[in-house]
Amino acid sequence: MSDVELVLRSTRVITPEGTRAASVAVAQGKITAVLPHDAEVPSGARFEDFGDDVLLPGLVDTHVHVNDPGRTEWEGFWTATRAAAAGGITTLIDMPLNSLPPTTTVGNLRTKKDVARSKAHIDVGFWGGALPGNVKDLRPLHDAGVFGFKAFLSPSGVDEFPELDQDQLARSLAEIAGFGGLLILHAEDPHHLASAPQKGGRRYADFLASRPRDAEDTAVASLIAQAKRLDARVHVLHLSSSDALPLIAAAKAEGVRLTVETCPHYLTLTAEEVPDGASEFKCCPPIREAANQDLLWQALADGTIDCVVTDHSPSTADLKTDDFATAWGGISGLQLSLSAVWTEARERGHGLEDVVRWMSSRTAELVGLGDRKGAIAAGRDADFAVLAPDETFTVDPAALQHRNRVTAYAGRTLSGVVKSTWLRGERIVTEGRFAEPAGHLLTRHP
Repeated sequence: MSDVELVLRSTRVITPEGTRAASVAVAQGKITAVLPHDAEVPSGARFEDFGDDVLLPGLVDTHVHVNDPGRTEWEGFWTATRAAAAGGITTLIDMPLNSLPPTTTVGNLRTKKDVARSKAHIDVGFWGGALPGNVKDLRPLHDAGVFGFKAFLSPSGVDEFPELDQDQLARSLAEIAGFGGLLILHAEDPHHLASAPQKGGRRYADFLASRPRDAEDTAVASLIAQAKRLDARVHVLHLSSSDALPLIAAAKAEGVRLTVETCPHYLTLTAEEVPDGASEFKCCPPIREAANQDLLWQALADGTIDCVVTDHSPSTADLKTDDFATAWGGISGLQLSLSAVWTEARERGHGLEDVVRWMSSRTAELVGLGDRKGAIAAGRDADFAVLAPDETFTVDPAALQHRNRVTAYAGRTLSGVVKSTWLRGERIVTEGRFAEPAGHLLTRHP
């Protein structure tokens, strides 16, 4: 214990073995031991006692659109990572699109890293992108340390990141499987979308009809078939359709190397409550009905869905018009994700251990960081969030750190106040006060 630099103490520490009163010893940015609550604090070590506030591992959000460089008026590494830190997130993986250039070549990855390096308040890693015609770039990106490859089957919303057809998907997936990589897919089938009614306008019901469940279901089924054929590792992004759950459960039972995520907005917001014209609720695939939401929660509980991530996808306020057909489709959720999920989870009988599993442990495992992130255990990075789970707050957009403070959660009362966030044993935010950026740029383990 002579090398211990910091001891954090709480009556409620969430560890892989459960929640218990403990003291957590830290040295050189790593957790060195989880000790009894009354363990002696070594001479010279810093000491913080959080009382009954919960000490949990920093969250790992593997689905974030930072939009930097190129669309920094939409977000940016400085604001995104501050918002994440304020919400208890200590690691994020940035999506390859909505930035200019997109992360589809090693040169473009280098450009993005150069921009992020001095602005990251938390640790940041990067996804690569799979586009028509860039199969030759996938292996070099993998070797450069991206965590996997994002692809679309339907239009992405930005011209510089076109979708793959089924033949192109097969070629990209075969290449990725050949070097043991991971493909992550926006799973909506373009033919089902094209045949759905496209009315446009203010009515949310019309927008919902334009993104039917069978578009997701068909795309998920085709991805499963490709993964089985190639023995490839694949991941379904932002699942919203509960109708796809039996397909997913069956594929997992057969041994298909498949993981699935959903998002806080699908778990906490419902189609029935979306006001007409309120495009702050617009995302693709869309927020669906309450009965659908219930089934997503059941799938989280039984493991059919593996994890929960934000799909933080902001834009400037002017792009959030009152016409659902033309408004930008994306929900900003970085700062509020932990509180939003915890608020609903506790109402449904889940504990904070479940939330940590969905939003930290399993997301860390998804991207191969499970030996460094996602748990309070010896040898892991000393990344923590301190949460007052019973305190509540009402969401005020003006209090958010996002560059554009448009939020579907405005005016909602949420449970769980993040008191402070710690990165490698250093406090990076406490009650709205931020340290200077200290995040590292992460690469996939060899």
